[in-house]
Amino acid sequence: MSVAAPAAAPATTPRPGLRHLLADDDLDPAEQAEVLDLAAALKAAPYDAKPLAGPRSVAMVFDKPTLRTQVSFGAGIAELGGHPMLIDGALAAIGRRESVPDVARVLGRQVTAIVWRTYAQDDLAAMAEHAGVPVVNALTDEFHPCQLVADLLTVRERFGTLAGLSVAFVGDGACNMGSSWLLAGATAGMHVRVSAPDGYVPTDQMLARAGAIAARTGGSVAAVADPVAAVTGADVVVTDTWVSMGRESESVAREKVFGGHRLTADLLSHAAERAVVLHCLPAYRGKEIDAEVLDGPRSLVWDEAENRRHAQKAVLAWLVTRSGLAAS
Repeated sequence: MSVAAPAAAPATTPRPGLRHLLADDDLDPAEQAEVLDLAAALKAAPYDAKPLAGPRSVAMVFDKPTLRTQVSFGAGIAELGGHPMLIDGALAAIGRRESVPDVARVLGRQVTAIVWRTYAQDDLAAMAEHAGVPVVNALTDEFHPCQLVADLLTVRERFGTLAGLSVAFVGDGACNMGSSWLLAGATAGMHVRVSAPDGYVPTDQMLARAGAIAARTGGSVAAVADPVAAVTGADVVVTDTWVSMGRESESVAREKVFGGHRLTADLLSHAAERAVVLHCLPAYRGKEIDAEVLDGPRSLVWDEAENRRHAQKAVLAWLVTRSGLAAS
């Protein structure tokens, strides 16, 4: 008995105006400002906007550990009038049990948007290509754009503006947070300096991508070897864990390499007098950041964590509205 080869899956009809947030530079400067304004408005009046009324479902798929992202998206989707549908990434096994395009076609016919925390940026792009609904990057190995919307909202709340501020990112400059700060900071017209040990600096391609944005917005980007040079005069000092999710086997080696890039009170003393500190959490006191800095008066970490909800609500509301999927 012969078995016929399966027919090719039908192509998904592109939805006019469909928008996604896969990387930070999916938002141009004007759009980034719109999303931040919307986040501020939603923070001031959390229950006024109901673009997901129905309730319409949003799929939340997590292949990596999560706390803030799951809680803030879940609460935020409910506040927008929608239903947060949690999908266990281990059980769904997207890309292993079923191909990403097939899963995208199925989910896109069931839900109004898809939020996915996963590993490969290419998989996220494939989901967006085939879903027919907005897809939101809830973290990949390459980018963490939702965190950056929350971070920029937090900084703007403190300083009233973003353009012209200087930012020092100290840590793994090749990680998702380093790349997202380069792109989102440049989009906002900020001056972003990344300090990382050898082997963990931003790629030339990422610096060029961010630099092209900065050339249009009046910002700048740079990789700086010395953390003191990066932090000197900075308005915002940012760090992140030295061991990103999925890199746990490298913990011992990384802690040896990153020792000189710990955010201490001494290092922070080189920043501007008004400087604030951000960390996307989870934080490891005594490793990438000292407790007296994380818990100190310059830390905005807890405001930053709260702002994940307001920022992600704005991202979802903006995307479904731009895509013509918002409740009328």
